[in-house]
Amino acid sequence: MSRSVVNQRKAAPRGDLWIGCRMRACGLQPESAIRSPARVPFPRVEQSLAGPCHLSPELSCFKVYRTFVQYQKGPENAGNRNAGLRSNHNVKRSALFLSQILVLAAIASTVPYGTATPQATASPSTQGTTPSKPVSGTDIEDLRNPSPKIRAKAAREIGDTGDPSAVPALISALNDSSPRVRRQVVVALASIRVTQSLQGLIQATSDNDSEVRWLAVRGIEGYYTGETPKTGFMGYMERQYRSAKRTFLGGSVRITPGTGVDPKAVSALDRVMMDTQHPQAAQEATRALGILMARQAVPDLVITAHAPSEDLAREALNSLAKIQDVSAGPRLVDLLGSSSRNVQGDAAVTVGILRTRTAVPKLQALYMNGPDNETRQKALEGLAYIGDPVSVPIFLKALYDKDASVRGYAAEGLARAKDPKTLPDLMRAAPAEKNADVRLAMQFAITSMGRNDYLSSIVESLDSGQADSAQAYLVELARSPGFLKQLYPYMNSRNAQVRQHLCNVLMYSGDATSIPELQQLSHDSNSDVAAAALRAMSAVRSRAGTPTAAAAN
Repeated sequence: MSRSVVNQRKAAPRGDLWIGCRMRACGLQPESAIRSPARVPFPRVEQSLAGPCHLSPELSCFKVYRTFVQYQKGPENAGNRNAGLRSNHNVKRSALFLSQILVLAAIASTVPYGTATPQATASPSTQGTTPSKPVSGTDIEDLRNPSPKIRAKAAREIGDTGDPSAVPALISALNDSSPRVRRQVVVALASIRVTQSLQGLIQATSDNDSEVRWLAVRGIEGYYTGETPKTGFMGYMERQYRSAKRTFLGGSVRITPGTGVDPKAVSALDRVMMDTQHPQAAQEATRALGILMARQAVPDLVITAHAPSEDLAREALNSLAKIQDVSAGPRLVDLLGSSSRNVQGDAAVTVGILRTRTAVPKLQALYMNGPDNETRQKALEGLAYIGDPVSVPIFLKALYDKDASVRGYAAEGLARAKDPKTLPDLMRAAPAEKNADVRLAMQFAITSMGRNDYLSSIVESLDSGQADSAQAYLVELARSPGFLKQLYPYMNSRNAQVRQHLCNVLMYSGDATSIPELQQLSHDSNSDVAAAALRAMSAVRSRAGTPTAAAAN
């Protein structure tokens, strides 16, 4: 990091100094981390699971602090490649507050957020079947104690054991008269993660207490992602952390393709989403439906996207974008005229992700005549996802825009339009581009047109600050006929990060020819690579209709 950024810390607001002092109190050295982050073992706030889910990249205190400092300089330079979508004044106004929440949430708990015991080949129903210690008879008896405080403590201690034998007693305790006890019971059920506990969580989604419902929804979601909800202060901090993280990094969490989800769980989440008398639970259920890729909930998600609540509508649009059921696209085009600028912008991106070509005229008009730069950029992003050849003139002009985000979306649009006449412009622009994210987008566009000049460069970016974008580009490229065989030689890379990300690429875009490559990497010396290979094999076999290793045996 440059000396100028370090100097900014000396003149930073009081809250920023508080973060630095609190980090030092925990044995961390923010200054040295800024100069050399690899030297300081910052606590992991979120990590990818080796179980049946694929979470977004880890978020360290250093990344939060660095992103905050860069947001002070302007969103174009921030760690998130999509930061330019947000308006400068809104981001700068909330960056300090959100960065404090993120760091405090990381410091306040010694257990990393979103972690779980690695279960490389386990199904959700088998997670947590081995208790850390057997539940005591005293705890079971205390669930019937006259004191709500003792009953809540007993539920918490039962959850800590992880003993499945206690699940029937916990389910009975869901009828406890005290909301405090029921909340702790739900957390305990969410901690155990067996099929019977999932049924208890489904039952709890009908509770008349809003927080019990919210915890039950989080428990169902966590059954498949490995996250356990919390109550009290830590529960509050968890909610603030999740909200702040989505603001900084976006909400990209979703389960691995091919993971089976209980239809009763989806129905319960759908019902909670539609019950707006409990808005917090409804919003969390809407988010969970996207994480669980709940295709059967798409019709109600479309209805929710038109809800009066802006937060609920935006969560529904985000979930529809994750599920990627293209049939929903035409029913969202009217939201491009929404009176809510945020809903309008999210709808522009969502109809683009859903490849809704009927939305192109409205998106073009919104890009040309939008009320502000943020809305125009989201319209361009939507057009870029669709990649309709009719938008090529817009993309070519935007390719030379002074704004890096605009240039990046223009390159992505040209990649999907695949007009060979635009190749000379891309070949000239790519080497001269100074912004790494935009340069990668241009390399993606060139590769999508059949030129492999930059394929090695895209693969190498899997071990860089552009890793997420590079992986997404390769996922898309790998769906083109004949591209997978060009990717396989890189599976032998000496770089473990590259091998792991390539496994993720095959998880989404691999076919039967990918299985031998993944089988080899399932024995990789790096445990993260091996786990990623196992996840990818499960997803590929699910798509190809081939039996899993367990079924074959």
